[in-house]
This record gives sequence, C-alpha cells and structure tokens, in this order.
Amino acid sequence: MFQLHPRLAADTRQLCQMALCEVRLMDDRRFPWLILVPKREGITEVHQLEQSDQRLLMLESSHAARVLEQCYTPDKINLGALGNLVPQLHWHVVARNRDDNCWPGPVWGCGERQPYAEAELQQRLAELQVWFTNE
Repeated sequence: MFQLHPRLAADTRQLCQMALCEVRLMDDRRFPWLILVPKREGITEVHQLEQSDQRLLMLESSHAARVLEQCYTPDKINLGALGNLVPQLHWHVVARNRDDNCWPGPVWGCGERQPYAEAELQQRLAELQVWFTNE
C-alpha cells in the first residue's frame, strides 16, 4: 500500500492525483515547484518501476512541466530525482527563471526555503488545479 514519506508530507501540499503519481506542491514560494510521487510502495529509483510505469512517469512529468510553462512562463523547467534525503522515489518539476536567486545553479541547497503564507498557498494550489483540470 502506498504511503507518503513523512518528509514529503511535511514539505509539500497535495495538489492532485494522476494515474501513477500523486502531485504535490513544494512549500517554497521562491519557485513554482511540483513533486510527483509514484504511488508504488518500496520504489526508490526510476529504473525499479515497471516499464509501463516508467513511460507513464515521463508522460505525467511532461504534463506537469506543460502546466508550469503555461501558468508561469519560466525560462527553463528543471527535472530531477535525487533521493539522497528522502529515499521514496519522487520526481521534481521546477519552473526556473534567469532572475531567480539560485540561477543558474540548482534549487537544492540554495538559500533557505520560504514557505507560503496560508492564503498564498491556497491561491497557488487553486490556480494550479485549474491548469491541471483544463490541460
């Protein structure tokens, strides 16, 4: 049975469900940042997924990237699966802009996370849900 890692539960907010992944918003207002978590127990690496799930992960991450592009018109979309701190497989989809404080480096380890204010968080979730529904 799928269970979300406690660190992901603490650092993100649920946005929506797709066929393979639970889509979550990283609670860091500096970047439009989605986390896709395949709902498969015990998987820590992409290559451990069945081939059909690997293809579905690519489709769902592409969908998430299109949503971020349409909603925020970033300069670049960063994708990544590190898992050094959280072993559960999770796929980062981050909208980046040349004027963000971490550019051109990665978002990981760059500055301090800036959590959303509750009203801003609810607004961001609502606008993204519309894009996921209409995409």
